[in-house]
Amino acid sequence: MESKNPARFTLGKQSSLAPERHNKEAELQNDGEVVDQGVRLMYSAFEGDVDGICEALEFGVSVNYKDIDNRTALHVAVCEGFTDVVDLLLQKGAEVDPKDRWGSTPLADAIFYKKNDVIKLLEKHGAKLLMAPMHVNHAREVPEYEINPKELDFTNSVEITKGTFCIALWRGTEVAVKKLGEDVISDEEKVKAFRDELALFQKIRHPNVVQFLGAVTQSSPMMIVTEYLPKGDLRDFLKRKGALKPSTAVRFALDIARGVGYLHENKPSPIIHRDLEPSNILRDDSGHLKVADFGVSKLLAVKEDKPLTCHDTSCRYVAPEVFRQEYDTKVDVFSFALILQEMIEGCPPFSAKQDNEVPKVYAAKERPPFRAPAKHYSYGIRELIEECWNENPAKRPTFRQIITRLESIYNTISHKRHWKVRPLKCFQNLEALLKRDHSNGSSRGGSSRSTSSRI
Repeated sequence: MESKNPARFTLGKQSSLAPERHNKEAELQNDGEVVDQGVRLMYSAFEGDVDGICEALEFGVSVNYKDIDNRTALHVAVCEGFTDVVDLLLQKGAEVDPKDRWGSTPLADAIFYKKNDVIKLLEKHGAKLLMAPMHVNHAREVPEYEINPKELDFTNSVEITKGTFCIALWRGTEVAVKKLGEDVISDEEKVKAFRDELALFQKIRHPNVVQFLGAVTQSSPMMIVTEYLPKGDLRDFLKRKGALKPSTAVRFALDIARGVGYLHENKPSPIIHRDLEPSNILRDDSGHLKVADFGVSKLLAVKEDKPLTCHDTSCRYVAPEVFRQEYDTKVDVFSFALILQEMIEGCPPFSAKQDNEVPKVYAAKERPPFRAPAKHYSYGIRELIEECWNENPAKRPTFRQIITRLESIYNTISHKRHWKVRPLKCFQNLEALLKRDHSNGSSRGGSSRSTSSRI
């Protein structure tokens, strides 16, 4: 019988990867409720109480019961160094390598707390040390961007950016953290590419690209840490605002183009985003946009021999050639065109269709219809969009060319807006002067007539 709302077991030694906490025995009470048998199992493991463990198990509690931090009784017993309890739990079927909330296993905790007898027992039962594939043997080889995972506090963590990133505290500052999947960690070629890309990301500096802060590579799970922008992404902004004014849409488009263009012009080889969509574009405090999640899994996938599938990414903004094996930076130009049109239309491309149906539409050379008033696509906006989503990637402009076009469009829109306003103010001022002169003239004329009449 397991608790529907597991408590947090805070007694004794905590996970080797957990942030520091003040032990509060009250937390064992589940907000004042009676301690359930799951927590009693944890408490017995903490006390080294073999009989208490057996009673809890007889009561029906799973030997793999987990508290709110995903810690098991085996985690607790290992941290305390109770070899007999560890042996009992393993004999009763305890999973030997369960991961707690922070990715630590009983073996990792045993090594951290130097419980040598427990280490031997766990290894005898097949426990494997979660060693990061990029782990180095000498401290001098640790990369400059390395972040100590103990500095990352996930206590109040929430998911952001489609669940790809989550929020954490790092040295008192909120950051976005992405944990790498097992598919990356277990592939030697991907790990090598990951190492190369991290060295590259360390050098990336641009006001329209989310800042890479560091990574965890010497322990598992491996993580990427970037700046956190609390104003959210462009997708949520468009859901709230709907269609944007052409001037705002073009200004946002310039931010995106400058960020992605910077990545494309990276030397010696360009960084291809390949998953450019509104949810991967974030807003900073000044209202400008920054390109995010341009990173590792996308770059690694580009190097793969197999084509992309809709299980890997959202397909609504993906260029049709991405689903084949050969493509280049122009895939981001295609996605950019769809985003620019969405900002003007106020709805995603082919919004009535399911996400996985859209690639077939693009492959059939269909493009989202232009339904907004023609004036919203004036000054060459529509022509630019159509060039950017051209069926032939070679005919799509580069982002350097796109930026030049957008700057010209933005200046034209601004000039037209100012031209409409300024003459109006001039006419209003002139009209006020004429009225005032007319009024003064009438007064003077009236005074003369009055004087004359009196004479």
